[in-house]
Amino acid sequence: MPTLTKKPQTRKATAAPAELKLYIGGKWIDGSHDRVVESVNPADTRDVVARFRSASRADALKAIDAAENASAAWAKTPAPQRGRVLSRVAEIARKRRDELAALMTREEGKILPEAKGEMDKGITLIDWFAGEGLRLMGTSAPSELAGNFLYTIRQPLGVASIITPWNFPWAIPVWKTAPALVAGNAVVLKAASNVPAMAVEIVKIFEEAGLPPGVLNLVLGEPETFGDALIEDPRLKAVSFTGSNEVGQRVYELCGKRGAKVTCEMGGKNPTVVWNDADLNLALAGVMKGAFGSTGQRCTATSRLILGEKIYDEFMGLLLSEVKKIKVGDGMDPTVGMGPAVDAAQLKTDLDYIEIGKKEGARLLCGGGRPDGAQLQHGYFVEPTVFENVKPKSRLWQEEIFGPVLSVARARTFEHALELANDCSFGLTAAFYGQDLTLAMKFVEGMEAGMVHVNSPTIGGEAQVPFGGVKGSGVGEREMSKEGLHFFTELKTVFLDYTGQRRQSNLY
Repeated sequence: MPTLTKKPQTRKATAAPAELKLYIGGKWIDGSHDRVVESVNPADTRDVVARFRSASRADALKAIDAAENASAAWAKTPAPQRGRVLSRVAEIARKRRDELAALMTREEGKILPEAKGEMDKGITLIDWFAGEGLRLMGTSAPSELAGNFLYTIRQPLGVASIITPWNFPWAIPVWKTAPALVAGNAVVLKAASNVPAMAVEIVKIFEEAGLPPGVLNLVLGEPETFGDALIEDPRLKAVSFTGSNEVGQRVYELCGKRGAKVTCEMGGKNPTVVWNDADLNLALAGVMKGAFGSTGQRCTATSRLILGEKIYDEFMGLLLSEVKKIKVGDGMDPTVGMGPAVDAAQLKTDLDYIEIGKKEGARLLCGGGRPDGAQLQHGYFVEPTVFENVKPKSRLWQEEIFGPVLSVARARTFEHALELANDCSFGLTAAFYGQDLTLAMKFVEGMEAGMVHVNSPTIGGEAQVPFGGVKGSGVGEREMSKEGLHFFTELKTVFLDYTGQRRQSNLY
C-alpha cells in the first residue's frame, strides 16, 4: 500500500485535488516511489490542493539523463534565442498573474497582495534574464604580444540541479532557473513538496513558451525517497540550493568533495536599527512589513529590532499598537493582514520558540499563541509576537525562527547598536533608520551582511543587483543580477595569434 503523508484529519467538501506528475524529458509521468504526498491549504487543512506520487532515485536519475541528452543542443542554441524563450515565459506568466497568485495563496498561505507582489517580482526577474541573452558577453584585453587578440567568453556548464524552498514558490524557482537556462544549461528542478502545484505550473509555462524537451525537468518528492541523487551525481556540474542551514551545509560539503560549483542561500536573523533621529513613521512601516509580512517566513525577514534609548518608549508604543491591529486569517480575505504558517511543523517551531523566549526571561509584550476564532481552527495560525529585554546570547536572539516573532533590544550608543546587530552567526541583510548620513554610512561599512538597507526594510531585492549573505547565511556565489548568471557559466580565456606566425617570447 502507498504511504500517505501530510494527510489532514478532517476535510470539508472541496474540488478534487490536482493530480500532479513529474516532468522528465518533455513528458509528464507519475513518480515511481510508493509514497503519495498531499499538499494542503495551510489556512484550512480540510482543503487538499494537490496530490502526487513521489519520485524515486531512479526517477531522479532519469531526469538527469534527460537533461544531459538535451544539454548539447540547447548550449548550441544562440543565446539571444534562449533569451526569447524566456521573454515568452514572462509574457505567459503576466497573463496568468492573478490566477497563479490565487493558487500561491491557497497553497503556501501568504496573503493575496503578497502573492501578487511575488508574481510581479518573478516576472521582472525573467524579463531581466531574458535580456541577458543579448548581453552574455566576455571581455577583451590588450595582449603583451604583437599580432594577438586576447579575449574571454562565457560557456554553459552542462546540467544544473536547482533545489528550492516553499516560502517563495514562484520567485525563487524562476530566479534560479532563468539564468541557468539563458546561460545554455539544462536543468533538473526539485521543488518543495508542500508547494508542488506552483512548481508544476512554472514548468507548464516554460513548456508552452517552447522550451525544448529535456532542457527543464521537474522532480517532486521528499528527499529521502531519492537520497542525494540531485547533489552527488557527477553529471551535475552545478547545484543551486536555497533552504535551511543544516541541509545547505550538507549540500556544500557533498559538492565540494567532487569539485562541483555550488551556491547555498540559507538562513537569516536580520536586524533593524532604528536610531534616535529616525523618521519613526517610516521606520514603523518598515519594521511591520519586515517582521510580519509573509508571516515572517522570509530569509530576509526582520527578526531583531534594536532601538536607540531616546526613542525606545515612543517607538514601542507605536509598534505594539500596529501589531495588535493585524488580522490573522485566510490570505484570500482582503481584510486579513497576515496568513498562516506554511504547515504543522513550522507552526510547532514558532510556538516552541515562543516558549523558549519565555523560559530565557524575555518579556512577552503581545501575541505568543494561537489566535481564537472558529474560522481559524483548521489552519496553522499563530499570533504576531513581540518580545523585549531579549538577551544577546539567547536562542531567541541568535537562532532563526522563520515566523512572526520579533525580538527587541535597546542600544545605549550607535556603537552598541552596531555590536548588537553583528552579534549573530547569520549575515544576510540588515536595515538602518536614521537621518545622520555619517552614522548611516558607518552602519553600511560596519554591518556584517550581504545586503544593507538605509531607511527601508530588510526585505526585498532587485533583479539587477546581487542577492545573498555572509557568515552562516550563504556560501558560494550570489544570486540574481550578472553574478547569478555567471554562476551558471564557465569563463574561458582565448589567445588568438591572427598573424599565423609563431613568436618566441620571454613573457612566460
